[in-house]
Amino acid sequence: MDDKKQPIVIKKVFKGHGHHGGAWKVAYADFVTAMMAFFLLMWLLGSTSKSQQQGISNFFKHPSAIQGPGGASTSMIKLGGTKDMPTGPTQMHSIGGSRAPTQEEIRRAAEEKERQRMQTLEVELRKAINRSQALRPFKDQLLIDITPEGLRIQIVDKENRPMFDLGSDVLMPYARAILERIGDFLNHVPNKISITGHTDAHQFLNANMSNWELSTERANAARRALIAGGMDKGKVARIVGLGDTVLFDKKNPLAAVNRRISIIVLNKQTEEAMAKGDAYLTGAQTSTVQTASAPVAAPVPTPPHP
Repeated sequence: MDDKKQPIVIKKVFKGHGHHGGAWKVAYADFVTAMMAFFLLMWLLGSTSKSQQQGISNFFKHPSAIQGPGGASTSMIKLGGTKDMPTGPTQMHSIGGSRAPTQEEIRRAAEEKERQRMQTLEVELRKAINRSQALRPFKDQLLIDITPEGLRIQIVDKENRPMFDLGSDVLMPYARAILERIGDFLNHVPNKISITGHTDAHQFLNANMSNWELSTERANAARRALIAGGMDKGKVARIVGLGDTVLFDKKNPLAAVNRRISIIVLNKQTEEAMAKGDAYLTGAQTSTVQTASAPVAAPVPTPPHP
């Protein structure tokens, strides 16, 4: 047997880098995903309205703020496909572009904005009345609602608490105080106002005086009291006396509630109509109010004078 030892051979194996592994596949997948997200974003921007875009933005800014009965609400954002996209006048016709709104759409948007502004003004006025110690005792005589002409404030007579001396335009002290407080509030509102006087159905025995004159003179007396409270005299756009032609309580023509002063904060549409000479009296002619600050006492027979 050969005693010589066999030589030890060490074999070194070097791994090549020809195919660079699979890292490039991950990078490519990330790139494709990013491109898909980008094109999805472009599709959303071109296929949704401004309000829907705002809803999407609000959802991602405050994801927990929009809640429905079963959790997050899906009613504000619809992404089910083209069937959920807006159609008609507001539809987007190309990605990133849209047609100009029509005059009718602009008019409706302006009216909606003005309506919301009147609702805000109504809330502020009610808060002001509740804060005022002078007005709080007379809340049941202050009726506030919104008419096609604007925000209407009505001050109505109450049994044993009339606004004027019987058959005259002389204001009672409490009624003057109410009007002066309202005048101060209205002076901070940019809109012009309309003042309308109403009487009940009692008629004068004096042929030289009628409910027409009395209602007009009382509306003018209310104007003077508003100005005395701080309202600029230039804010008055119209003074109207309607006598007993527009009764608050038609079933009881002699009821005290029919004797009232109506002050309307005119919306922009009515102001423009008046400037053109074609203003209407929708607000003044509405005889029923459902949004009073407090219920008016049931009418009872009144003295034989308006």
